[in-house]
Amino acid sequence: MKRTKVKIQIQSPGTSTDGSIVAISESLVRKWKIPPHQPLQLRLGSFRQEVRVVAFGSPGTMRLSGALASRMGLTTGHQLCLQYKATSKALVLGPLIGVMVSRVYAGAPDKPFGANTAFCRELTDACKVYGAAVFFSTPDDLIAQGDSVRGWHYAGGWRKASFPLPHVLYNRLTSRKLENRPSVQQFIAHARSKQNTLLFNEKYLNKSEVFDALRQEAGLQQYLPESYLLKSFQQLKSMCAKYPTVFLKPVTGSLGKGIIRIRKEGGGYACHFANLNGARKLSYPTLSALYSALAGKIKTQRYQIQQGLNLLTVGGRPVDFRAVVQRCETGQWKVTSIVARIAGNHHFVSNIARGGTLSSVKSALARSGTPAAAGGLSKLRRASLRIAKGIEARVQGHFAELGVDLALDASGHVWLIEVNSKPSKEDNTPLSTENKIRPSVRQLVQYSRFAAKF
Repeated sequence: MKRTKVKIQIQSPGTSTDGSIVAISESLVRKWKIPPHQPLQLRLGSFRQEVRVVAFGSPGTMRLSGALASRMGLTTGHQLCLQYKATSKALVLGPLIGVMVSRVYAGAPDKPFGANTAFCRELTDACKVYGAAVFFSTPDDLIAQGDSVRGWHYAGGWRKASFPLPHVLYNRLTSRKLENRPSVQQFIAHARSKQNTLLFNEKYLNKSEVFDALRQEAGLQQYLPESYLLKSFQQLKSMCAKYPTVFLKPVTGSLGKGIIRIRKEGGGYACHFANLNGARKLSYPTLSALYSALAGKIKTQRYQIQQGLNLLTVGGRPVDFRAVVQRCETGQWKVTSIVARIAGNHHFVSNIARGGTLSSVKSALARSGTPAAAGGLSKLRRASLRIAKGIEARVQGHFAELGVDLALDASGHVWLIEVNSKPSKEDNTPLSTENKIRPSVRQLVQYSRFAAKF
């Protein structure tokens, strides 16, 4: 895709207060064959205005009036891709990326998005590198009318402004309740119909839906532990007769919350409940007694019942692997990173939120001290890529970034644990203290640029 990156400058007052004159570097005017002094349409997302272009000397630069820049949500320092479309006589800037975030902390001007503020700055920096603009909106900002939306951007500090409807809307809402709020869904529908906005990561994934979908995809059954939506005591009895350990996982859970491990123990059964401090254990003389004790939970929350796996361990602690799989600058799926997550002491889930620690895959496999780990990294890469393509083929909605959680068992077989459509930006690699932009953040912007046709 032919593109040019331009630096935005704000013209001094009095040059063109109505915004009808736009100054563009003489070299860019020649390169794109932009006709000077003729009416052209300037576009950014849903923004449209007729302008006339004058050429000037400063290379790689576009000058806008303060009034025009304000209506576009732009400030001096923004760097965007520019295209001239001769057939429609349009000067097109972009891509503009809107990020849906859950909340803003009004009393914390330096950290308005809490723990996600550093990621938002990192994404802003990546946009500058690749010629894009980004803003961040909460559900309260999203109103399904007109051609603009309120949001926050970084311009020497976090500031609130008005922006056009974006080319790409990136869903980082951290709860299904917020995601399914009628006003949010109405705004998404409005942006799609008005601007043809692409929704980047449609929705949270449901564990049961994912496993049912992937079972239909040829070649993926090998990665799927036996797993069903729990509907009856008979199912529990059958799975416990078949496997020494089974797991009950909330179908809409995340971060390891609410997972229950059931094991045969002596003449009865032990139930381990995952919590922040480790695992709480309760014992039951019979499976029917255990099921009766869980009846209240099962009535209020749907659970997936899943075969327990004999995972590789490091120092006696189970280890699993998080692969971040993203669409790249050509729209194809690509494995961006894989890290090992080693469960904390007294935990049976490895999530960082539950006391797990991160390790490189190479180190974790070496420390497992088993021949079954041989070739583990290439097997994990192959499986995560195939699973992402399976999600694309079988699950309704547009996804461009997936956290694929995998395990290796004691025989070296790869298993899928779950797929997350909102992988934590702090879970795969720690935020760099050297202000480096992580590959996963770069990939996000590069794909957005591809999706918006820049």
